[in-house]
Amino acid sequence: MTKDLREFIRTIPDFPHKGILFRDITTLFNDADGLHECVDQMAEALSDYEFDQIAGLEARGFMLGAALAYKMGLGFTMIRKAGKLPGATISQEYELEYGKAIVEIHDDAIQAGQKVLLFDDLIATGGTAEAGIKLIERLGAQVTLAAFIIDLPALGGRQKIENLGVSTHVLCEFDGL
Repeated sequence: MTKDLREFIRTIPDFPHKGILFRDITTLFNDADGLHECVDQMAEALSDYEFDQIAGLEARGFMLGAALAYKMGLGFTMIRKAGKLPGATISQEYELEYGKAIVEIHDDAIQAGQKVLLFDDLIATGGTAEAGIKLIERLGAQVTLAAFIIDLPALGGRQKIENLGVSTHVLCEFDGL
């Protein structure tokens, strides 16, 4: 029987700003049963899809994305904040609540024609995920699915990604911000 992953995720009120309910997955990572359950649930949910590669968004998307890639027998690609990757990269700017940010991927990390799973811990407004999708597509690959542990439906990120033509899968949702 699968467990509800929300049991393992702590909510911290007023972080990083007043009125925000921060969904903290460090408690999920700290719990061996929770970590195993999360990776197993995601791998099972994705077993009907075909991927050549998993790409994870910095930073929490690296942790479980790499574990998921290992379990599924796939390679793992990092999409990082600007200036963090040592080789030749391509960049994508995206909007934040107050300003802009840039993510990068190595220009040889994913091959044209590959099918890619984009993974992150949480989908909120969808800006980072959208930037990751654009990077992968610029390399000539296709994001066949975007997967997240947590969705915050009130912020509309999942719908934003689906409006780009990319299907999504989430393991759990939380109401509110």
